[in-house]
Amino acid sequence: MTTAGRRAALAATLIGALAATVLPAGAAGAATGTDRAARPSCRSVDSVPLDREQARTADPRTAALTERGGFGDFVRRFPAALCGARTAAQAGRLVDAWGEALWRAGVDRAQGHRPGGDLPAPDDRPLYWARVAMTVRLDRWQPVFTADKAALRERFEDASRGLGDSGFRGRPGVRRIFVSGFDPFGLDAELRRANPSGSAALQLDGRRVTLADGTPAEIQAVLFPVRYGDFDRGIVERAFAPKLARGHRSADLITTVSQGYPGLFTLEAWAGRNRSADPYTDNAGVLSGGTRQNPATAPGLGPGAEFIATSLPTGPMTAVQQPFPVKLNTTVTEIPAGASAPVDRADGPTPGSRAVNGGGGGYLSNEVAYRTNRLRLEVAPQLPGGHLHTPVLTGLPAEPDRLTGPEFEQNEAAITGEVLDILRHTAG
Repeated sequence: MTTAGRRAALAATLIGALAATVLPAGAAGAATGTDRAARPSCRSVDSVPLDREQARTADPRTAALTERGGFGDFVRRFPAALCGARTAAQAGRLVDAWGEALWRAGVDRAQGHRPGGDLPAPDDRPLYWARVAMTVRLDRWQPVFTADKAALRERFEDASRGLGDSGFRGRPGVRRIFVSGFDPFGLDAELRRANPSGSAALQLDGRRVTLADGTPAEIQAVLFPVRYGDFDRGIVERAFAPKLARGHRSADLITTVSQGYPGLFTLEAWAGRNRSADPYTDNAGVLSGGTRQNPATAPGLGPGAEFIATSLPTGPMTAVQQPFPVKLNTTVTEIPAGASAPVDRADGPTPGSRAVNGGGGGYLSNEVAYRTNRLRLEVAPQLPGGHLHTPVLTGLPAEPDRLTGPEFEQNEAAITGEVLDILRHTAG
């Protein structure tokens, strides 16, 4: 069995164990407070500082979202599982397995294959808050052996976002579409926010669909954090590079998806190279270092043009107009050649200009489009690729203690359903 196969099998075992309310293998002896006191590897230090994203778990609504989505056991049992690790290598395998099990449980729930809780199946928030709570447990865990906690967290994050999935099946005649979504964001203003791009990714991962021309297609998906640091460390390239490598398991089309504008979908004609969203922070409270007047290039970004044009079949995709209109967005913001001030343009960039905003602005939704398509042009320039913005998901109840409501759920279903319809129109 391959490494990926072993990890998938272990993840499946974990899901089954959690569903049956049985502790994962090796954790049973660490289940009680007495055992924890007797075993130093079970030590947890509550004084370990949390980042801005993790600190939001102090709000009881985050635990309620986790529990009502059926992910509470993942959070409760993860510390005991960590206590079962006796070496750094074991710890690495453990976080891989738990991350993949969490991802698979999130996908299965979104697609109606895993019952759990009373929140609607497509809701992306339970998976998000379970992941954040589990990173708190990982950061506070104090093993008796030397462990690179940052590396372990990165492995857990990657696995719990779908990066460890086995990929396309590579069946002849089946078109392969690779998409990405995002976590919820803007949570300081409204903690209950969801992200329809994340919900769509969970509903689409691993699905077999029929395109508008009758061609069968397989969709694979990943979810990205709304954090500059993860982008700086190459999470986008780690996710997309294997899907762009030549072979019968590579993608035939890629598109990134994020939440964009009220009331409509937009296909972004241009992705800009630079960040310019400050003073708007990411989920960890971090600034990008780039503003409209002084855009900044992300650390570690490979060589590429200031602007990259979409190569998606925008004509067929914008033919979808229900329940929300779909438009091709050609606007950009640039600093023209020889100038120092930014200029908004409705018809794309001019030669020699510096990118300020792509069609998706100067935040991470623009950057994910640029990074994936820069890589596509370097590795597989013949592939179609681009970015889709969904409408803003609205409809949360006015009462802050109510986590969901009919309008919110109807809007989420309408948006994510149309994402699939738009993808079906990438045929040919």
